[in-house]
Amino acid sequence: MSAGALHDRVATSLVRAEQRYTAQRRQLVELLAGAGRPLSIPEILGTQPGLAQSSVYRNLDTLERAGAVRRVQGADDFARYELDEELTGHHHHLVCTVCRRITDVELSARHERALDRALEEAAERSSFRALSHRLDLFGVCADCAAGPAGPGV
Repeated sequence: MSAGALHDRVATSLVRAEQRYTAQRRQLVELLAGAGRPLSIPEILGTQPGLAQSSVYRNLDTLERAGAVRRVQGADDFARYELDEELTGHHHHLVCTVCRRITDVELSARHERALDRALEEAAERSSFRALSHRLDLFGVCADCAAGPAGPGV
């Protein structure tokens, strides 16, 4: 999606939520769009030193309520934020339990269909109607596995 189309869709979401698309919200959307992975508030503040922490929390909350941003829980107490899948496309996450980094990962269409079928079967066994799914894999990233302690950290 082009940057212009992205901003148009976010602006539309905010208008529906009776909110304005302020310069700071636009800055957050651009940062999240360019990150390629979910970011924690400390990471956001580290890349944008002029932002006030309270404003970042408030604006992310507004963007989340408008459906433009979603919160991703990692392996620690920090929530991370990314653009909603409606803006970026469906994907899953690899969560490193050592460095706490979250990486986006997309499955092939064939694997995504197989996962959908397996999850639909699991839901049906419980008489549950699934609307969507999110899959987060927790483990050790390649950098941490190859770190000073050696593979298999």
